[in-house]
Amino acid sequence: MGRKTKIAIIGAGAAGCFAAANIAENNSNVEIIIFESGNPMYKLSLTGAGRCNITNNFETELPLIKIYPRGNKLLKSLFYVFNHQNTINWFENHGLKLYAQPDGRIFPTSNKAMDVVNLLFKIMNNHGVKIIKETKIIAIEKNGDYGFKLLLPNNIQQQFDNVIITTGGMGKNNFSDSLEKLGIEIITPVPSLYSFKIKSNILTSLSGQSIENVSVIIAGQKFRAEGDLLITHFGMSGPAILKLSSYAARFLADNNYKCDLIVNWLGNENDYTQIINSLIENNPTKNIISIHPTNFTHRLWEYLVNRAEIPTDKKYMHLGKKNINKLSSILTSDVYHVSGRGQHNEEFVTSGGVALNNINPKNMESKNIKNLFFAGEVLDIDAITGGFNLQSAWTTGYCAAKNFF
Repeated sequence: MGRKTKIAIIGAGAAGCFAAANIAENNSNVEIIIFESGNPMYKLSLTGAGRCNITNNFETELPLIKIYPRGNKLLKSLFYVFNHQNTINWFENHGLKLYAQPDGRIFPTSNKAMDVVNLLFKIMNNHGVKIIKETKIIAIEKNGDYGFKLLLPNNIQQQFDNVIITTGGMGKNNFSDSLEKLGIEIITPVPSLYSFKIKSNILTSLSGQSIENVSVIIAGQKFRAEGDLLITHFGMSGPAILKLSSYAARFLADNNYKCDLIVNWLGNENDYTQIINSLIENNPTKNIISIHPTNFTHRLWEYLVNRAEIPTDKKYMHLGKKNINKLSSILTSDVYHVSGRGQHNEEFVTSGGVALNNINPKNMESKNIKNLFFAGEVLDIDAITGGFNLQSAWTTGYCAAKNFF
């Protein structure tokens, strides 16, 4: 059978371990070693609030560019090789039962992320994959025309025939420097998927209020998102805000996470005048504070009426054109100053990484360096929430692995 092909995988996250599991299952003539600077699959164990949102059924009406602001063209091609249905089939064929939520997100039936982690560990262990944890690769160098030399701590060196880099969101360090020396272009990573800090005690007193189908826009820019909005103790969050932070990740980073946010509380409802006129016509003798649109709570409506500077004891029939205009403006173009980014349990997602023009879209191999592959978040690919980021990891990990079977 001859010498086994030595494969180094740098990074034991979702993409790295999925690549290793697929190679090991389909090729017995390989020696796979995964190097991990921390604990293997730690982030995977936390995803989906510990439930692991494995993928999405992709039944959303959003175009792919709205799901993957960066990397959509590459993934469109790769999904012909391995898509969400392949992911579902792969895990279920390996004994992990899954279910879909009404919003399209797919989870293990057990709702335990560790079941996903343990399954991948089991496959790798059964096929002799070796994981060296708490070991940071300091540098990677070419070793001849087709091989590589990895520099480990204490001046230890190891040689491999192939390297798959799956290090996740990459900051500036010696390892990234060594990649750049090999001619790999790296786009500086910035955070994606985070909440907005807004300094308004009155707004944040509504913490916990969730409003459906809100539209949010960054003033003066083309970045726009729709979805549910959650008022928090420090500002705003929820799907609409998280999507907007993804779309505008680089703009917000360049502007120190400060911007003016325009909120349309009525979302995509175009005929807002009809909503207001209907309230007036159906409740002429009622105080404005007592009757509100069906998707608002009383507390939120009171807040918005006060924000429009309309007396809460004003009867609908006495609103007048001036007050109607003020109310319309607040409902559809309410402006808040964002003073920074908040925390979110998905915030380890980053925008940036290895530029996709470095990558052969057919096999995830470097265009300039043979036998060097990339997968996962180390690439300049990121998505909105909903299982889409993990799907990118499974897809790119599989497509890199497929070179070996």
